[in-house]
Amino acid sequence: MEINVPKYKRNTGLKLCWHPGFSIKVSSDNNEVTISANQEGLLSLANHLLNLAQTDVPCGTHIHLDIVNSLEDGSLDLIIEKI
Repeated sequence: MEINVPKYKRNTGLKLCWHPGFSIKVSSDNNEVTISANQEGLLSLANHLLNLAQTDVPCGTHIHLDIVNSLEDGSLDLIIEKI
């Protein structure tokens, strides 16, 4: 399997690639967080993580996912940050 990761550019930032038909939900029960996703959602998340892992991406850069821009209704917000 190949995942195309767009090269990070400081002037444009991260370019997130979403696989058509993705579905991602974030929930919590007690002290556990569950990320549930279909295949397209998992591939999209893998792309986002590889995007953040690029050498040129500065620490503190983050991806904020919520129900307004990407997660299923009823999901908790998910923030993934490079440290």
